Amino acid sequence: MRLSNKPTLGLTSKGSTQVSSAGTPKYWFPAKRYGWGWGPPSAWQGWVVLLSYLALVLAGIPFVHASKGSLVYVAYVSVLTATLIAICWLKGEPPRWRWGGRDA
Repeated sequence: MRLSNKPTLGLTSKGSTQVSSAGTPKYWFPAKRYGWGWGPPSAWQGWVVLLSYLALVLAGIPFVHASKGSLVYVAYVSVLTATLIAICWLKGEPPRWRWGGRDA
């Protein structure tokens, strides 16, 4: 039983969202300081996703590209990339254009 209303790192009553001790969500992919998009992962789950993506892209070279051809490999990589972007969108910091500074 928890006596404090302060959020803790781990599962919350709202579902499986992790929350830091400061009360902000723990993102797998933080926003980049400059530009639009996400930077390198900040959580182990993000690293698993990114390394899995890279492994599947590289594994597709001998298995997909060599046997099915370039067009099928491009479609394969496009599906993997769309999946990576969807995961970044769902588990990463909300993207917006950033110019650096303190608000980054």
